[in-house]
Amino acid sequence: MSTDSPWGSWARGGEEEAAARPLTPRGIWRAMRQSGGLPFSAPPLVFVLLAIVTSWLGLGPLRATLASVILLIYSAVFLAVCGIALYPLRVRLIWFALGTALLLALIPLLGSGVLYLVMFQAMTHVLLLPWRWGLPSMLVMCLVVMLLAIILQRYIAAGLAIMAALFAAGIGTGVRQEVLQQQLEAAEARNAVLAVAAERERIGRDLHDLVGHSLTSLTISAQLARRLLDTDPEAAKAQLEHIEATTRQALADVRATASGMQHVRAATEIASARTVLATVGIQASVPTALPPLPDDVAELFGYVIREGVTNIVRHSRATCATITVTEDTVTVSDDGVGIPAGATRTGLRGLEARLAMAGGRLTVTSAETGTTLTARVGAA
Repeated sequence: MSTDSPWGSWARGGEEEAAARPLTPRGIWRAMRQSGGLPFSAPPLVFVLLAIVTSWLGLGPLRATLASVILLIYSAVFLAVCGIALYPLRVRLIWFALGTALLLALIPLLGSGVLYLVMFQAMTHVLLLPWRWGLPSMLVMCLVVMLLAIILQRYIAAGLAIMAALFAAGIGTGVRQEVLQQQLEAAEARNAVLAVAAERERIGRDLHDLVGHSLTSLTISAQLARRLLDTDPEAAKAQLEHIEATTRQALADVRATASGMQHVRAATEIASARTVLATVGIQASVPTALPPLPDDVAELFGYVIREGVTNIVRHSRATCATITVTEDTVTVSDDGVGIPAGATRTGLRGLEARLAMAGGRLTVTSAETGTTLTARVGAA
């Protein structure tokens, strides 16, 4: 992953690495630096300084001092959010509760002035909470703050609430896409290793079956030819011809078996798709058995499945995906957001060209309820 991605390292490591992080000031500081988000978290804290100055202008010395202390603690808590996001969920929830409690403690001191801190709280929602909780809770919070600000005639705070919702949703979406991309790459790397192992097993199994049978036949024929050589030369000659034909066929079988390693196949891509989709939390419905497919069709269908699954994981935001295969069609569909109007899909164009060269065609239908990719061979 490129180092210029501010939140990219959140996708690295996984739960085991998160659980191993020490929850100490040094450990948190190391996580803050590793996340890459520290330079982006510090500048907004200038608004906290403005809140401190405002408290000294409008409150008595005791209340202003107490408000300043709480605001400084909250600043430190918020600054560490980018690092805490690399910790396990239990730690993130505790940190989120701590920040929320500090803001609530400011209400008796700052009153409606707390509404101006909505941006910070919105960011903690999407960075510390799981996405399925963080996004809706952040939107609800921003809506409540906006309505309260309008009722209290704090119109700047209402505007900040709208900005906070948009900004936090954008950052959260970016982080989620980064994580999904890393999970996809990790799953593809694991699948590559598993595919190599599976292919080695297939080659070994096929070679054992083919060569073992051929060698057994050759041994028997050679023994028979040796016994017949003096008594029945013609029968011995026939056995030698059988040995030659069997040897040629065995050599062709070995070459065909070995060359199979170089081709994409529908069956292997379906197995890979099941693992990749499950890794990113997408429910997969795939066939458990395939109809008989010629080698060229199996290869074409493999490319269609690979491209369709890659697009689902990267772009669709789907929860379910379905792959169906018949003797002349393959369909990959999802229930995601569809392809945006005007979006370019280089992979789909290349896939369409590949199918056209093979005499087939590719059909893509997309709407807000999902995308369906259908490839047909032998079409008019």
